[in-house]
Amino acid sequence: MAEKMRRHFLRDREAAQLLNEFLSKFKIDIEQLLGSKLRIELIETQAGIFYSINGKPLLALINGTLSPTLIFEEVLHLFPKIVVNMGAVSHICNGADVMAPGVVRIEKEFKANDWVVIVDERHSKPIAITVALTDSDTTRGLKQGKIARNIHYVGDKVWSQMKRI
Repeated sequence: MAEKMRRHFLRDREAAQLLNEFLSKFKIDIEQLLGSKLRIELIETQAGIFYSINGKPLLALINGTLSPTLIFEEVLHLFPKIVVNMGAVSHICNGADVMAPGVVRIEKEFKANDWVVIVDERHSKPIAITVALTDSDTTRGLKQGKIARNIHYVGDKVWSQMKRI
């Protein structure tokens, strides 16, 4: 049975509110990245709410929080990155939080509670969006324990639903 999706384009005022919410949360102006003539479509699915910008599902509400999706490359390259070894990839892509032993290096500085992208060491592909549990300097010194909470990862319900949109 086909999954039901409700879709509609946002009015200018609604689109402006969404863009302002993203700007205030991430300090990134989507219009500056993608241009000012954005067509934003709200897509409601059983898996959640997505915002398609110019035909791509670039934003999602994940656990009630607005987040970029893993395909929003223009935004993800602006985030700090934690590079993990290939042994950690399968665990992270199964929903595990990021652990200190899997970290190869950290790119860009971050503070605790900042959003951080996790990339694999071989291809530098984004595999997860996380929230840092400590700052980058502290994280560099850790040899064990959790360092980032997994929010959205390759293979989760958001990822699976994006592929259908």
